[in-house]
Amino acid sequence: MIAIIKGDIVSSRKMDNPEVWLLPLKELFDKWGETPAQWELVWGDSFQLEVDQPAEVLFKALSIKALIKKTMPKNKNKKASDIDVRMAIGLGEKNYSGKRISESNGEAFINAGEKFEELEREKVNLLIKSPWRDFDDEMNLYLRLISIFMDNWTIASAELMEMVLKYPDRKQNEIGKMLDIKQNSVSGRWKRARIDEILAVEQVYRRKLNKLMI
Repeated sequence: MIAIIKGDIVSSRKMDNPEVWLLPLKELFDKWGETPAQWELVWGDSFQLEVDQPAEVLFKALSIKALIKKTMPKNKNKKASDIDVRMAIGLGEKNYSGKRISESNGEAFINAGEKFEELEREKVNLLIKSPWRDFDDEMNLYLRLISIFMDNWTIASAELMEMVLKYPDRKQNEIGKMLDIKQNSVSGRWKRARIDEILAVEQVYRRKLNKLMI
């Protein structure tokens, strides 16, 4: 079993210079695999990413979300980014491996594609589809709830979330030093970003999926 993230950048045309988000996103994907076999950016603002370990896919989706949401807006006085990211996660088997990820196929690709079609219609930016209906129903409820927080992240919240995901073992005061802010400022941002709740959902996803895959 594998996982596929199919996504696109929301309101990407608002950015005069797409490289401000495009280059960091490519660098992130490069850490996870090779293009075009494991990830690919198409039409300027759409992408697919293959994740060999399905338990890791939500963590990666959260990392992508934080990276995009920390992109500086054109108006420097704004606290939130001009852009966002919409992602569908598909879990399942892979039946064929092409030279490009867009040529590969299987259940995971179908599930990601079908769920992606629902995102705009349902006005939500993160959903999942797997072979298990009950798992999907529960996880998609959680994803809808944490998306309320994540869609409204400020740049400061997204930057903090990115650091927490990069350095999960670091304490708040250590992260504060890395961001050059005081520990009490980290604590305030942490609560506003709802980091504890989001990380709890990520852990629930891992536990439930690992039980299903035994």
